[in-house]
Formats: sequence, structure tokens, C-alpha cells
Amino acid sequence: MLYPLLRPLLFRMDPEIAHEHTLTMLDKAHHLGLASLACGKPAPQPVQAMGLTFPNAVGLAAGLDKNGAHIDALAALGFGFIEIGTVTPRPQDGNPRPRLFRLPEHEAIINRMGFNNQGVAALLDNVRRCKFKGVLGINIGKNAITPIENAVDDYLACLDQVYAAASYVTVNISSPNTKNLRQLQQGDELGRLLAALKQRQQALTDMHGRYVPLAVKIAPDLDDEQIAEIARLLTGNGIDGVIATNTTLSRREVAGHPLENEAGGLSGAPVRSRATEVIRKLHKELGGALPIIGVGGILSGNDAVEKLDAGASLVQLYSGLIYRGPELVGECARAAAQYLQARN
Repeated sequence: MLYPLLRPLLFRMDPEIAHEHTLTMLDKAHHLGLASLACGKPAPQPVQAMGLTFPNAVGLAAGLDKNGAHIDALAALGFGFIEIGTVTPRPQDGNPRPRLFRLPEHEAIINRMGFNNQGVAALLDNVRRCKFKGVLGINIGKNAITPIENAVDDYLACLDQVYAAASYVTVNISSPNTKNLRQLQQGDELGRLLAALKQRQQALTDMHGRYVPLAVKIAPDLDDEQIAEIARLLTGNGIDGVIATNTTLSRREVAGHPLENEAGGLSGAPVRSRATEVIRKLHKELGGALPIIGVGGILSGNDAVEKLDAGASLVQLYSGLIYRGPELVGECARAAAQYLQARN
């Protein structure tokens, strides 16, 4: 495919500039009708989860298209669902550059983007302009200037605005790049946030005549007790799904690398095993009460199957796309379809 030829050129660029160029090229390819040729036709294997039907089990993780500006081109790659964001109520620049780093020796990325986005109004304008009619997740967060004790206000403001446009909404409480955000994963604070979101979801369901599921995205840096507590709170508050996991603060797998001390979340191959272990433990604690979307270190079809085998119903890709390119989508979709067909 073309991406292996382009990757050396892209890897010579600043990672954030390369990211922007890649999305621009993808948009142009889509307009020429070429984007769908990049990964081959994905194997159809519908998955039922959160009351939705996903055409296949492989989705795009939040973070790659923060503002929902490239939905149609990304969907043409064969994803079963697209998740955009993280979006905040008001636009924000995020953290200072440089804030994105590649570790090619480890097939890894460190980022400290800090929820850089154009705000929820701009994202919704982009969603209205796109032609995509498939499953669209919208990932919401809080603005950096909002005190953590007022975080629920930002999540509710975003939920109010994105509800009508989303197939499901993800509540991101696990990014390591917004100060104190992961504090919201703790028992009492998480319980209050989930209760407020659930109450608002019910009101919005009545208002719009349509139920939009809520998922919560958690970190890999959780111990067994925290995983059990989160599972209890998710089920107790009637949350519809959970995404496991976000990036890790651990540097154990990249110890000795020149960039190991860069602040931010580590993603890619080094987080694969830990994310899978969290999925396995979470699945045991949940007892099938709600579906898990597995993400973290998927760089092959076998990696996708590993997440499904651990208890995930669906998977998402991001860092693997940087190293493998669009063909990873089709490879994972085919592997997931074969696994699910054999399991069923």
C-alpha cells in the first residue's frame, strides 16, 4: 500500500504537522474516491452494543479528529464507528508545543495535547456538514480553566449540546493532560458526576424523544480496587458502556528512551498488555452488565482479537494507525469478524 512509502517522509516532519498533513491528504483522497481503497472492504460482522448496531467491531478512537472535521474521509477507511473529540464547551489551545512525540523503536507516542479543540459549537457545525450516517461517538471533556470542583458543569453543558448529533457520548475523565482530571475517577467524585450525567441523559431523552447511550473512558493506571469501584459505580448509575483504556503515565516499557521523561500520556504498543489486563479485570467485575470498548496498543489483527478475548465487545484504533496506516483498519475488522463468528 501507499502508506509504507509515505511514512518515512511523514516521520521526518514534526509529529503534529505530519498529523495535519495526513488528514489533509486523506480528505483529498476521499474527494477523489480513493480513500476506501486504502484498506480493502472490511468484513461485515455487525455487533450489538449499547443498544446500537455497529457494522463491524473496529472503531476510530477519540483524539485523531478532535473537531469532527474529517469524518467522511475517516469513515471511508472502513471503520465500524467513528469517535470524535475530545471537545470542551469553549475553544482552547491546549498545552504549548511541542506536545506530541514519536518513539518509533517502541511503536509508541507520547502526547500532552491538553484537549486542544475549537469548542463544541465548531464541532457541531462540522457534524452537520458531513454526510456520514453511521455510528458517531462524541467524546466530551472539561475546559482547563474550569475548576475541578465545577467539572460537572462543563460535562453537562457539552452533553446538552452534542446529544442530538451523537449516536453515543463518551465522558472523558482519564486524560492525564488536563490538571486534576483523573481525580474524577475516584469513588465519591465519580459517583456524583455519573449521577448528574444520568439525570441529564434522562431529561434529554424526554426532550428529544431519543435515547443516546453514555460511555465513560477510564485510564490504564488503575489498581484492582479502583477497577472494582468504577465497575460498581458504572452499573449502579446505569451507564451504558465503558472505554478501556486511555494513555498511561507509566514509562516502564520505554525506560531508557531519550524521550521517556517527556510529560504526557504514553500510547501505542507499550500500553497494549496493561490495557488488555484492565479490560479482563473490568469484564470480570462487570459480569457482562455493560459492554467494554477496548483500546490501547492495537497494531495488528491479533492485538484486536486479544482485546475481544479479554472481554471487549468492540475495539478502537489510534496510535496503531500512525505506525501501520489505513490497512490496519481492514486487517483488524477481518480478524475481529473471524473471531466473533467462531465464538458465536
